[in-house]
Amino acid sequence: MRPVQFECTAVIPCTASVIAANIADVTRWREFQGYGFLPGIAQAEYEQRSATMVGSCVRVRNTDGSQHREEFLEWNPEQKIVIKLYDFSPPVSSLATHFIEAWDFEARGSVTFARRSFQLFPKRTMTRPLLCLISLIFKPAIVRHLAEMAAEAKRVGGSTLP
Repeated sequence: MRPVQFECTAVIPCTASVIAANIADVTRWREFQGYGFLPGIAQAEYEQRSATMVGSCVRVRNTDGSQHREEFLEWNPEQKIVIKLYDFSPPVSSLATHFIEAWDFEARGSVTFARRSFQLFPKRTMTRPLLCLISLIFKPAIVRHLAEMAAEAKRVGGSTLP
């Protein structure tokens, strides 16, 4: 079934490897605050972590009490990271089978052009319109998160990010 898709971009004043290191640091995931009715992240912890990150699985609990898992499908810190979000608790479990999040990085001098794209896979044809509505809230949350990452990298000189 055709997924609901969107993407957001930002110029972040640090290297892609710094961005990737902060993605791997699940203690920082709580800094994602959500947007509107979309919850933020309350806690994230590895259930399994591999040396290459591929196959690593993170259990996420959101600020509204809902939960899901995230598995790293691809890990190339200089170019691309792909994460599968799945095993959602209700109500998302009744709407979607999984989401795919991809980070694409392009170095441009001392900054990184980051593209963050999402595919939300509906459980049934009739749930696709609801995922479209969710994406209308999800996208501004991602835009805000990228802006916060860029501002923090600028503030600290590109050595760390939220």
